[in-house]
Amino acid sequence: MPFILEDLEVYALSEKIGNEIWKIVGEWNSFAKFGLGKQLTNSADSISANIAEGYGRYFIKENINFCFYSRGSLMETKSWLKKAMNRELIHEKQFADLLQQLETVHRKLNAYIKILQQNLHKQKI
Repeated sequence: MPFILEDLEVYALSEKIGNEIWKIVGEWNSFAKFGLGKQLTNSADSISANIAEGYGRYFIKENINFCFYSRGSLMETKSWLKKAMNRELIHEKQFADLLQQLETVHRKLNAYIKILQQNLHKQKI
């Protein structure tokens, strides 16, 4: 049975976070939704999108680069979430829960990058 993208736990978790953030932002007023909300949902969706794009690349080095982009989007998402909490668009508990989920994705993404780098090194030998 071939390995498919959806089997990659880091991808599935990042998709879940993107969907959760989408639902939260959907409840905001139009000013917040089209200002901070658009930035937040774009960065959150970019986490899984970059994992997917890298996964679809032929070369391991390209996959690693897209994982780095994903990690950047993850950090951006944390920043937007903090702004959302400071502006009272999300509660501290929502912030803490989402931050915990993002930390899990961050660790798993780093582990995935490490595996890819090891595979790249084996390819060069």
